Amino acid sequence: MSRQVVVYSTPLCAPCERLKGWLNRRGVPFMVRDLMLDQEAAERVEAAGVMSAPALEVDGRILSGPALATDKLEALFPAS
Repeated sequence: MSRQVVVYSTPLCAPCERLKGWLNRRGVPFMVRDLMLDQEAAERVEAAGVMSAPALEVDGRILSGPALATDKLEALFPAS
């Protein structure tokens, strides 16, 4: 089953880079949307009540903060 995964990030954001690295190591395909350059992405994340980067959208659900802890990510994307 293919999931739609989007990382909403900003330039020079260390947590954003860690999240993208984790997804890459797991082999999870994802798109990146820059919140500084993409107004539509910024509005989507803000509408979800998220005010900081990174944010992760999985199949239409936007996650941020504690929801991006490694144990939560492992539950979302179990190792194959």
